[in-house]
Amino acid sequence: MRTKDPEHLDGVAALAKHYSVFLLDQFGVLHDGQRPYPGAVEALSALKRAGTTVALISNSGKRAEPNERRLLRLGFEAGSWDHFVSSGEVAWRSFHNMAGSGALRAGTRCLLISRDGDHSAIEGLSLVPTGRGDDAELVLITASEGDRYDLDHYRRLLGPAAERQVPCFCTNPDRVMLTAVGPRFGAGEIADLYEQLGGSVMRIGKPYPAIYEAALELAGNPALDDVISVGDSVEHDIAGGKAAGLATALVLSGILADSGDLAGLFDKLDARPDYTLDAFRWR
Repeated sequence: MRTKDPEHLDGVAALAKHYSVFLLDQFGVLHDGQRPYPGAVEALSALKRAGTTVALISNSGKRAEPNERRLLRLGFEAGSWDHFVSSGEVAWRSFHNMAGSGALRAGTRCLLISRDGDHSAIEGLSLVPTGRGDDAELVLITASEGDRYDLDHYRRLLGPAAERQVPCFCTNPDRVMLTAVGPRFGAGEIADLYEQLGGSVMRIGKPYPAIYEAALELAGNPALDDVISVGDSVEHDIAGGKAAGLATALVLSGILADSGDLAGLFDKLDARPDYTLDAFRWR
């Protein structure tokens, strides 16, 4: 039986009346990677002034700190969020614990798939970067440069590692990313390619449980009916929030800005939000 249609709201002020904890996506909700969406800076500050707990929860392969620095550079107000949980941060802490327990050998050669030469995902870890798939002992996919390269580039790079069944972790499961030249394939698509080439992938981030568990723990493990998860992806934000037992709100300013048949997408992914908003604004 089909569930009821989402309630459409003008802004997040209406949500603040019913929920005390917000798990907010960043890309596609607060900003497009280059600039904030109209009204988003003011809405985030107003949400915090309303007395809510705000945890930003992002499928970014980077750790929390560089993500927070970018938000400040984009003009978001310091103190307008309480916690930042990125999939990269969750992964880094997992690798750090594995190294401490001996499960990850010091000096392991890591093929890091990142963006703009960024190595922050492995800084402070006992991993040795390598640019070759034929001698890698670990593959870490944190980002895509789909606006610079096609999938054949990644096929050539990753093929030798996949053939040898090198363990692979993907810390950004998004299959689509927003870029200055429009939507391009994301790190999640590269992870899919690794599997097509014969390898196996452990994915960290939305919609998988670990990132929600980390965010809820930082928020003080609140009652789930006090929490709402807000994002622009049905596949990641809505499906992940629902699986975590949370209310969800879909913002239509990101990857779904030009989407037509939303109801069909909800049915296809078996994930229907409780609310929709045209944009992340206060009213």
